[in-house]
Amino acid sequence: MIEVSKKCIGCSKCVPVCPFAAINMIDKMAVMNEACTLCGVCVQVCPVQAITITREEASARDLSGFKGVWVYVELSEAADKTHPKKIKQVTFELLSAGRRLADELGEDLCAIMLADKNHNYEKELGAYGADKVYMVEHDELFEYNTDIFTTVIVSLVTRHKPSVMLYGATIQGRDLAPRVASSLYVGLTADCTALAIKDGLLLQSRPAFGGNIMADILAPKSRPQMSTVRPNVMKMSEPVHGRSAVVVRESAKLDKSLRRVKVLERKIAHEGGAVKIDTARIVVSGGRGMKSKEKFKMLEELSKLLGGVVGASRAAVDLGFKEKAHQVGQSGTTVSPKLYLSFGISGAVQHIVGMKASDIIIAVNKDASAPIFNVAKYGIVGDVHEIVPKLIEALKKK
Repeated sequence: MIEVSKKCIGCSKCVPVCPFAAINMIDKMAVMNEACTLCGVCVQVCPVQAITITREEASARDLSGFKGVWVYVELSEAADKTHPKKIKQVTFELLSAGRRLADELGEDLCAIMLADKNHNYEKELGAYGADKVYMVEHDELFEYNTDIFTTVIVSLVTRHKPSVMLYGATIQGRDLAPRVASSLYVGLTADCTALAIKDGLLLQSRPAFGGNIMADILAPKSRPQMSTVRPNVMKMSEPVHGRSAVVVRESAKLDKSLRRVKVLERKIAHEGGAVKIDTARIVVSGGRGMKSKEKFKMLEELSKLLGGVVGASRAAVDLGFKEKAHQVGQSGTTVSPKLYLSFGISGAVQHIVGMKASDIIIAVNKDASAPIFNVAKYGIVGDVHEIVPKLIEALKKK
């Protein structure tokens, strides 16, 4: 419920910022009409704090009307408006996972698209399982802005009441999801590595206590149930070309004054030497068992022969064997290559959650009881300092 107290001074600052033209000035006082979605923008701009929103306690809310699995569509950066933005891979991963969840719940899978212009995105989104695309087009949505995007999403959620909403655990997703959750007074589970349905609720799994254990989290009184999911964790399904989603166009009246942060200049840097470990098809990783930075160079030679990149466990990075950019795991980069080679890595939980989605995992460790063997398709119990040189020699002969 939204209320305007007698403190209102009739300044009208709340009128132009309302995205849905839900505020009228009557007798020098703000009055909300039926278009109000409780997005909270007017509360932010009121200079005298005359506007308040009272939300129902979670235990008292009727949750029966919340239906649908929503996925936030994240777009790549673009230098200017003449170049269409591309949908980031993490969106397709979430749609693939969301399709499974929606089918189990018997609900629709919906994609939430905020952009300055639609470039037939519904075809790609539909190919990966989306039934609907809630499309909001506006010039103010060309570049990401926390205030603008939060306002639009909160209003959409308030209007359509989804039961589940998923975001990528990217820089943008980690900024947007907590803000939306705070505005809606709901919970948020961050950095999930697995999602499932249990008794009609979203079962969210994530590493906890520094990656030493996996925690399963349920939010029975929270709607929507919200999660951020790490990229390269969910398996991307094969697209069904020709399958297109239904576009549901939503209007939004967005005022520039909503922006509390203004972008003065944009530069996109292309660093040719940067490590692309998250998109590599082959990753050759080493751990503490490599013993030194010099011996780690064997893995660099092996990766070059295979056409891959070098990864490292947290222990190897902490010991200075490799730079932080190469770290695989919860506190590093999540990878899902076609082939993952592990040398001298025991397999702590925080490392395994960052690479277990790889198609084929081959592990070499002298400890036969090392946890890494539990996720490896092929395992070799042996000394990496004997096995790696033999692999290099064999590849050179071929």
